[in-house]
Amino acid sequence: MSDQPSEASRPPENPKEAGAPGPPEPPSSSEVAGPPAAGRPDTTPARSAGEPATDAPPSAVRDPAPARASGTPRQRAQGAPKAGVPGNPWQHGAGAPAAPGDGATARLRPPPPSLIRPAVLGSVLATALLSAIFLGDGLGVNLLIVAVPAALAAFFAARAAGRRLRPWTAAWAVGGLALLAVPALRDAGWPTFLAVVSAFALGSLALHGSRTWPGVLIGSLGLFDSVVPGIIWGVRGVRARAEGSRARWGAALRTTLVALVLLVVFGTLFAGADAAFAELLGGLVPDASVGEGPWRIFLFALGLAGALAAAHAAAAPVRWDGITVRPGKPRGRAEWALPLIVLDLLFAAFVILQLVVLLGGYDKVRDVTGLSHAEYARQGFWQLLWATLLTLLVIALALRWAPRGGTGDRTLVRAVLGPLCVLTLVVVASALRRMDLYVDEYGLTRLRISVAAMELWLGVVLILILAAGVFGARFLPRAIAVSAAAGVLAFGLLSPDGLIAEQNVQRFEDSRSTAIDIDYVKDLSADAVPALDRLPEPERSCALRVIQNDVLRADTPWYATSWGEARAKEILEKRPVKGDARDCYGAGREGTRDGYEPDDDGYDPY
Repeated sequence: MSDQPSEASRPPENPKEAGAPGPPEPPSSSEVAGPPAAGRPDTTPARSAGEPATDAPPSAVRDPAPARASGTPRQRAQGAPKAGVPGNPWQHGAGAPAAPGDGATARLRPPPPSLIRPAVLGSVLATALLSAIFLGDGLGVNLLIVAVPAALAAFFAARAAGRRLRPWTAAWAVGGLALLAVPALRDAGWPTFLAVVSAFALGSLALHGSRTWPGVLIGSLGLFDSVVPGIIWGVRGVRARAEGSRARWGAALRTTLVALVLLVVFGTLFAGADAAFAELLGGLVPDASVGEGPWRIFLFALGLAGALAAAHAAAAPVRWDGITVRPGKPRGRAEWALPLIVLDLLFAAFVILQLVVLLGGYDKVRDVTGLSHAEYARQGFWQLLWATLLTLLVIALALRWAPRGGTGDRTLVRAVLGPLCVLTLVVVASALRRMDLYVDEYGLTRLRISVAAMELWLGVVLILILAAGVFGARFLPRAIAVSAAAGVLAFGLLSPDGLIAEQNVQRFEDSRSTAIDIDYVKDLSADAVPALDRLPEPERSCALRVIQNDVLRADTPWYATSWGEARAKEILEKRPVKGDARDCYGAGREGTRDGYEPDDDGYDPY
């Protein structure tokens, strides 16, 4: 399926004499509407100059301007299309000048969608109920359970609006659901937080389908903009459908009540007759008390608002790609290129020295500088990280003011910025090598693995920029967003707490460290239990005592328990910790810690 909207899905053109400014092309990832209904006058203004033209239907020539809405005030507020005809979310001509008094984003907004469909309403209510039932006890597989009906509500709403599934839309949606698997697998809170935030951003991009820099940056948060319109849309839809259908609503309510009564009565009888069935039923049904009522009501409202926002954004997405950033004033070749060439030469001089280090190893470093592992790594890692970030900023600003006169200017830009990206990749490799030396000497920590992952992702961004210089920058914003989401997913699936524990235990087993830092590893999550379980006593019990208290005493239901927590519980039930906490006072406190003596007041940035 092509990434670009098909001709049938684009708004038909008006003749040039209409004089209306043309809308920007709808985002290619998902904003694709169905063709205009037969016999229905088209209201889309003319396409902007420079875009490929399509044959305009006769109706567009007869009626170049939108007709004033007629009917009841309710119909005018809803902007409902004719019965049986799906609405076109792009027929409003976004990009045209906003009317006086409209908001700053009025030209980006489509008209209100048609009445909420029963399938959308059912999915929204299912999301709200599941949120109230499952989200009150923690995070785990329950996020996936709640996300499925919310995704269905968005799908049904987009389908009713005439939108089609595009490859980028599918990629964003699948990526968001995959990120929600991290809380189901890992117990650590920090990768879970990153995964949930990234899943929200990808879900918002799937609904809005942005492809430009402003579209990707704002569209990842655009779901917040649909919360209030989504609630209003849902309330109006329920009111409109409730009029004249009270008999059907009454029948549905009676059916639901009868089903609930039957489940409660017979479920109670079977639970009292068989202990195994009672235990199974108790594990499946969430525990809820009267005191949790306000909390459950809040979760119900949160799920309801979130699902309505997603459905509204799918039916009438805001076109964030309509926000344009004007390029800077082109500079002369010499004025633009000379400062960057000087920066290239500086990078080249630094890189030549770094290649000696990367190829020669630590012995070469010690012979040349006299620094230890820790001193060498601590001396420059953060500076190299900042150098990488600033280089990306310099590249962005250089492209903004680059000369744009023709082929010669494009060749100059590539010749100057290409080497800068390549040299910065060597800087990234040098920073990672310094961190590797430090970790090999003093072990892995959360901060060290986080900044190393950040530096690695910056290297991926540089590679994408190099590829954009060769193949074009059309997909660069979306490619960088995909790389960030993939990095967060890989970071969560690799279990950082498990890697930290594994690396420190391995150093202890290889006798590279006289003692393991108990004060640090005991605060890791349950993901670290399989690695810490290999330690000898008393180090094992000292490292696992706090984790055991948290895991075995927690009465967390199945839907809020991660796989890492369940695995840790199984290990600790088979081999509980031994001894007393007083046995841990001297354990793990010999030698150095984090690269400095315990009594030293020196500051360690790691």
